[in-house]
Amino acid sequence: MKNPFDDLKCAMKETIFKDFSFSDERKDAVKETIREKHSSQQLHSWKEKTIIAVLESVQHESKHGYDISTHLFQKNDFSFQSNEGQLYTLLHLLENKGIVTSKWINEKKYYLLTMKGIKHLANSKQESTKKQVSLKHLLEEASL
Repeated sequence: MKNPFDDLKCAMKETIFKDFSFSDERKDAVKETIREKHSSQQLHSWKEKTIIAVLESVQHESKHGYDISTHLFQKNDFSFQSNEGQLYTLLHLLENKGIVTSKWINEKKYYLLTMKGIKHLANSKQESTKKQVSLKHLLEEASL
């Protein structure tokens, strides 16, 4: 799929930035800064419950952002109510990590779990069950 900005980039290189250039050293520094920013942007900035709810919403069928948002509201998760753009940031990050995949259909981007995402969701549910079991065991011991 062709990037829609390629033509614009080419035109700008030939006109506006014709006599403008950066050193390789400066280009590398900018790329490194971008990499650092992306690596610092981790999934832990969102609640685990919210991430799991997003993954569950795209587990069985492809959904676009509005459908995912509606699914979250129905689960009483209002994490993105005042800033819906953060949902797309999370979806983009999940896509970059290979947890979800996306495709464009009729000018809407639809998301679906990958095999890695299915495993991640299953592991999250197992860990949650283990935590509940260990908490139950701890409470039972405390009541003795």
